[in-house]
Amino acid sequence: MLQKILYYGVIAGLIVGVPMIALATLVDGHVPLAWGMVIGYTSMLIAFSTVFIAIKRHRDDDLGGVIRFWPAFALGLGISVVASVIYVAAWETVMALTHMDFANSYAATLIEEQKAKGASAEALAKVTDEMETFKVQYANPLFRLPMTFIEIFPIGVLVSLIAAGLLRNRRFLAVQRS
Repeated sequence: MLQKILYYGVIAGLIVGVPMIALATLVDGHVPLAWGMVIGYTSMLIAFSTVFIAIKRHRDDDLGGVIRFWPAFALGLGISVVASVIYVAAWETVMALTHMDFANSYAATLIEEQKAKGASAEALAKVTDEMETFKVQYANPLFRLPMTFIEIFPIGVLVSLIAAGLLRNRRFLAVQRS
């Protein structure tokens, strides 16, 4: 099962990581925040389709068409961990290649959004203080790496739950054997 976890996890990680590196490099790290989120989370969902494929193949090819929820979920979680680690490595690569200052860009965007909403001076001061704290924290890899991991991993957990729940039913997308 470890071989399947690594195989499908690497595929999922490449599906989410390579486009992120390519896009960020092409636009020199200046992807608009909203578009970056849409593209990023869409690619994550596409990448985690490998979880469903891996569980189904394991059920049909290795287990004779039957898999229990917990082993299916564990397979999905393993794939999600590997893909998430590759995603973190890809994000660090983007930041190194483009010299992107994500924390400053993110902070400036949030502050500008608050100004556009007409936030009071007190509210703006609070957001500005929070963003200054965030910039200091984000500079620390012990904060940044787990934070980046948490961006993608919950999606993998959700997809793993859904796939394990659906595929534990032997009649769901059953293989027609002759």
